[in-house]
Amino acid sequence: MTASEDATHPDVAPDCLRVLHEDAHLLAFDKPSGLLSVPGRGADKQDCIATRALAQWPDARVVHRLDQPTSGVIVLGRGPRMQRALGDAFAERRVDKRYVAIVDGWPDTDDGVIDLPLQADWPNRPRQKVDLNSGKFALTHWQVLSRTQTADGTPCTRLALIPETGRTHQLRVHLQAIGHPILGDALYAPSEVQARAPRLLLHAELLTFEHPATSARLQIECPVPF
Repeated sequence: MTASEDATHPDVAPDCLRVLHEDAHLLAFDKPSGLLSVPGRGADKQDCIATRALAQWPDARVVHRLDQPTSGVIVLGRGPRMQRALGDAFAERRVDKRYVAIVDGWPDTDDGVIDLPLQADWPNRPRQKVDLNSGKFALTHWQVLSRTQTADGTPCTRLALIPETGRTHQLRVHLQAIGHPILGDALYAPSEVQARAPRLLLHAELLTFEHPATSARLQIECPVPF
């Protein structure tokens, strides 16, 4: 089953929040780059996916998060039971994820696996870092979709990314670690790479998982905006 087969709200929720899927058990939205997933500290950080969803669906509950500059598919459960069921699916790696990114340079091969453990870089929070001794297991598969150039002629590559784990900033740190930081990344890319895009060019394109109420295979897709 795809999201379009069961969506009763195909387009826009309050404050231009685009609905990808809605049923009695879960919701999925297209999170724009720059919008928080959950409220932050301070009055200026209350606008977020969770707050906007609650305005129309009082039972909406956060299941997972996307970084503020990342766009794409984000799922919320309806009520605590669905929140727990979906949260368990994410925690137990029963959710297949696919991201698309544009990175600096041209990789030497057309695909690969990044197996580098990660942990918080405490003196430089919220940054994360590779730590081969005490970091947590983190695994990312990548595949070249196209090799191209930026407007100034600098090589760049569009990648499909499939993370097996969901560590904080995992894709951003992993790609920086292999020498191909994501364009527009204010935390991990050198200043010249950051400046090549007006936003972080990372998008959660696809989530596939077993529906927690019906057990049907549900695929929720969101076109890449860049």
